[in-house]
Amino acid sequence: MVADKEDGGKAEMSLLLSSGLQKEMVALVLNLIVTICTESTGFVHGISLRSALASESRLRFNSNLRLLTAARGWRNPNGVLLNFIMAVLLIISYSSVSLITSFDDLHGITAPISGPYIYPFTILGLPLLILGIALLLQVVIAWSSMRAVKILTWSSSPFDLTAALVHHTQLIPVPFRCLRAVSDLDLYGGPAKPSDRQPSAWHAHPSIRKVIMSLWGLVMAYAGWATLAMYFYDKYFENNPHYTYGMPTSKSWSFFPIDTFSNVVVYEVPFSRNGLWVFLSLANVVVLQGPLVLGLHCSELIVDVIQDERRWRYASGTKGLKLATNPLKSVFTNPFYLLLVVVKPVLRESITPSFQSAFLNSVILDTDWMFGLAFTSSSGAYAQWVSFYMFIIQIWNLCIALFIFACFITFISLRRPHGPQPVAYGHLQTLANLVDEWSPVMWWGHKEDGISYCHAGTSDHSLPDVKMDCIYAGSYLSIS
Repeated sequence: MVADKEDGGKAEMSLLLSSGLQKEMVALVLNLIVTICTESTGFVHGISLRSALASESRLRFNSNLRLLTAARGWRNPNGVLLNFIMAVLLIISYSSVSLITSFDDLHGITAPISGPYIYPFTILGLPLLILGIALLLQVVIAWSSMRAVKILTWSSSPFDLTAALVHHTQLIPVPFRCLRAVSDLDLYGGPAKPSDRQPSAWHAHPSIRKVIMSLWGLVMAYAGWATLAMYFYDKYFENNPHYTYGMPTSKSWSFFPIDTFSNVVVYEVPFSRNGLWVFLSLANVVVLQGPLVLGLHCSELIVDVIQDERRWRYASGTKGLKLATNPLKSVFTNPFYLLLVVVKPVLRESITPSFQSAFLNSVILDTDWMFGLAFTSSSGAYAQWVSFYMFIIQIWNLCIALFIFACFITFISLRRPHGPQPVAYGHLQTLANLVDEWSPVMWWGHKEDGISYCHAGTSDHSLPDVKMDCIYAGSYLSIS
């Protein structure tokens, strides 16, 4: 059953679903659509940012923090101002999805007391309009950034980008650095002996250190949120007769809320037919969910940098490094990216407000994950208030999950690769120094012997391993 209504300028479409699974599927489809749109515009925006930085001779790495790295000029589509707007629009996009499907019919569509329960489901027009405007503005900014600069390559591969920069003489290989890693960027770095252990991404990429510190800051912020919620619960709610659970203990711990009054702090936003409640509710969600969205967005940098290095290290393998690869294959064969694909929706799932039946006098809580379990909302059929629920135990669950995620991200960032092949982590100048022969399939290894120095580099055929007791400088020296 579908019903369209327009009341006080508020358009909505109501559906009566036969199961909670159908309700979750509608919300999932909306989340998938938003994800596809934001990822698509983000890809265009990121590629244009690389070209903009290259035109200013400021491009260092293939992977960058798209929303926190800016080109020069306030009016530049990749500048600080529009990057900030892009970040705000990204947060609004994910936060508004929950409000589109948040409040089931506020005009009293309810299930009969006898017979199967019917799940009222309402799609509200104003939050949908906000989402559409947010997505449209992201498309406009991405399109403007694409038009404002000459795109060097649409490939996300660091090797295609390095080859394009070398071809356009925007990047010139530095002599005597055929065995120098990205961490050896000192001015006078020259001939070197191979090393069996390479530097970690933490030491090689300065932005990675910022991301990891921000993730740990996010863990502390959510721990502070949980502590503050416990303080308010102890002061205002523990002695309330409706809240009979007392302060959380190890015995009261659970993944899902036990019921509506299970160690929860409640506050309300006045409901109004003029749509003001949408903006007030959106502001509540943005404040609490915005840092999580940005933190998970920034964590993509670490996965991208690790993936760039994994591809480069194929050059010392038996099959070599293939420059032309299926981007989908590289994504689905990357275990860290697959983990991030799972972690992001689990942690970032928006609040899914629930419907309080006037007849059953209870709140039906959706079983969304982590953030949606920690922070949810509801409204009765004739309610004058929108109630927000902060479940203390579930906030701690979210904090623990973030702690585990931050530990894992820190671990892979501190992990040091084995083998004498110098690490690049997508650093373009380092790749230009290490790759001296471009071919569709490349192998890296020992190329020439010399009296004083040897030469290591790339070739279109398999190469022997470098000699650990030799000093390598490159073919720029005269080797006899």
